[in-house]
Amino acid sequence: MRFDASLPPAALTSVPETARRAEALGFDGIWSSETMHDPFLPGALIAEHTQRLQFGTAVAIAFGRSPATLAYTAWDLAQASKGRFILGLGTQVKPHIEKRFGMPWPDSVTGKLGEQIGAIRAFWRAWQTDERLDFRGEYYRLSLMTPFFNPGPIEHPNIPIYVAGVNRGLARLAGEAADGFVVHPFHSIRYLDEVLKPAIEKGRAAAGRPRADFAISATAFVVTSREEDLLVRTQIGFYASTPSYQPVMALHGWQDTAERLSALARRGDWGAMPAQISDEMLQTFAVVSPAEELGARLKERYGGRADRLGLYLPFTPGERDAFWARLLSDLQETQL
Repeated sequence: MRFDASLPPAALTSVPETARRAEALGFDGIWSSETMHDPFLPGALIAEHTQRLQFGTAVAIAFGRSPATLAYTAWDLAQASKGRFILGLGTQVKPHIEKRFGMPWPDSVTGKLGEQIGAIRAFWRAWQTDERLDFRGEYYRLSLMTPFFNPGPIEHPNIPIYVAGVNRGLARLAGEAADGFVVHPFHSIRYLDEVLKPAIEKGRAAAGRPRADFAISATAFVVTSREEDLLVRTQIGFYASTPSYQPVMALHGWQDTAERLSALARRGDWGAMPAQISDEMLQTFAVVSPAEELGARLKERYGGRADRLGLYLPFTPGERDAFWARLLSDLQETQL
C-alpha cells in the first residue's frame, strides 16, 4: 500500500516546498483538491520540484470542464513529470455544477462521466498514434484534430484515470472504465466492503479487466486529539447532511440522524451538527487512536482493502513534522 499526502488549500507559492518535503519524508504521492483553488496548477510545480513523487487531482470536477481541456492538461502534466501524474475525476453534486460552475447537470451521471473518460482517451490516442479523432456519444461528438492543435506523442502516454464517488453507480463505472477508484473520506469499512468493492468488482467483471490493473485509493478521517475530535465530527456531520451521501448512514441504521442533519443544513445551522455525531458514529467513520498507535490502527482498518491511503488531514511542512515522520516510519515498518 502506498501512503499519500494531501496538499493544504494554500497559495501556489507554498507548493514547491510542500512537495519537496513530502518527497523527502517518504510519501509516495501527493493529491490536490478542487475547493478554494484550481486543482491542476500545483501539478506543474510538483513536477518541477520533485523527482519520484506521484501526484494527482483528488479530485478535479469533471462536469465543470470539457474532455478536451482535461485531456490537454493531463497530457502536459504527464509529459512534464515523466509519467507521475494521475487524473482523478469527480462529479460534484447538481447545485454546485449548475450554480457554482454554471454548467448543465446531465440526465445520467455515470453516462456522461463514462463518455468523458472515453473522449479523453480518444484525444490521447489521436495524439500518441496519429489515430483519427472520432468519438461519438450522447453527450460528446468529437472529430476535429488538425496538426496545429495536436501536441504529439509523449514518453509516458498511459495516464491513469481515477473516478471518485460515494455510491454504487460511480464505483461500478470506475471498475468498468477507469484505472482506480477514490473512496470518499465519508465511508465506513462496512460500506467499503459491502457496497463499494462489490460494485467495483461488477464493473471490472463486465469489462473483463484484471484487478492488478486497478487501484483503490482511500482517505481516512483520523482523531488523535480533542481538537481533531470536534473537527472530524463537524466534517462527518457536513457530509452526512448531503442527500446523495445518505446511503452511507442508512447502511448503519442512522437515516434519522442524516435527515436531522439535512434539516440543520437547510437552516444554515452548521454549529449544531457535531452534537448529532455520536461516539459510535465517530468510531465507525474515523480511526480514533493515540498518535503513537495510529500506524497500526490504519493497517488494521485498511490493510488488504486499499492500494493507496492518505489522511484527510493535509500535510503542511513545519506543522506536526514529528507526527508525520513517525507515522511514515511506522507504516513502512508494518509493510502496509
